[in-house]
Amino acid sequence: MLTDVPHIPVALLRQTGYDRPALRDTVERVLTACGLDFARGERVLVKPNLVSRNNAALSCTHPEVVRAVCEHLLDCAARPMVADSPAFGSAGRVAAACGLAEALRDLGLRVATLDRPTPLKLTDGGSIGLSRRALEADRILSVARLKAHCQFRVTASTKNLFGTVCGCRKALAHMRLGELSGRMERLVLDVRRALPPAIGIVDGIVTMHRGGPVHGEAFALGLLGCSPDTLALDAALYGLLGLKPSDVPLWTEALIQKLPGADPLAARFVLAGPETFDATGFEVQAHLSPMRFEPLRFMRGRVKSLLDTLR
Repeated sequence: MLTDVPHIPVALLRQTGYDRPALRDTVERVLTACGLDFARGERVLVKPNLVSRNNAALSCTHPEVVRAVCEHLLDCAARPMVADSPAFGSAGRVAAACGLAEALRDLGLRVATLDRPTPLKLTDGGSIGLSRRALEADRILSVARLKAHCQFRVTASTKNLFGTVCGCRKALAHMRLGELSGRMERLVLDVRRALPPAIGIVDGIVTMHRGGPVHGEAFALGLLGCSPDTLALDAALYGLLGLKPSDVPLWTEALIQKLPGADPLAARFVLAGPETFDATGFEVQAHLSPMRFEPLRFMRGRVKSLLDTLR
């Protein structure tokens, strides 16, 4: 673990459903408890996890959580932009499938695709196209769903930032770097480092386990979490699930890089503590799948994206 660890606020609060007024209050409480406020006119990218139209009701961030975040930002007179970049297909189509487009309609907000790639030089060499839309935001709110994951074991607010890489470049990175130990994890952290300051909010009300990131089963954890440091929030959630740093490759790499938020001792729980929540029965994959995407999988995704644009 790290020495001289700072105390980073992490707000966990019980929330058992997606009732709109109660959820709005919970979002406001966790943001306020972390000392987070937003200035008039501040450009805030609200980045949900819009991974796929398949199993969208569970694989994507719940639309009511995204809506509650946007309502809070609008009340602060900030300027929210809701956007993501699925590996295949458009953010708008995934948003329609999971109900997000409808949830935002009366707020006057639409879901955009994170496009306009600009090269990001990577620690291990080479570059990747990061969305200029994301880079031009003043801050980012990474609004993720807590999910088991076949390659990363568990994902939350930090991995969600990888969605700011434009389109199929994410899948190409898996093809190019997936066989090299630690490269995908370092790529995710390179992306996080390049972005404007990112706040984490995690939908752990109903999570996904026994699969993931797309096909899994619902697990009711009854939690909403927030932190100004995505790594601190995620480390707290990993620990709540009973995992160790060696269980989660991204957590391991963040500790190797001595990123302060990754240290389990960094979290200062400003509302409920992890012991408040019961994660008994949450199942993760014992043996992780290879990081590398096979070319056939990539080609199928590209054909699907092309068909989406023609509809």
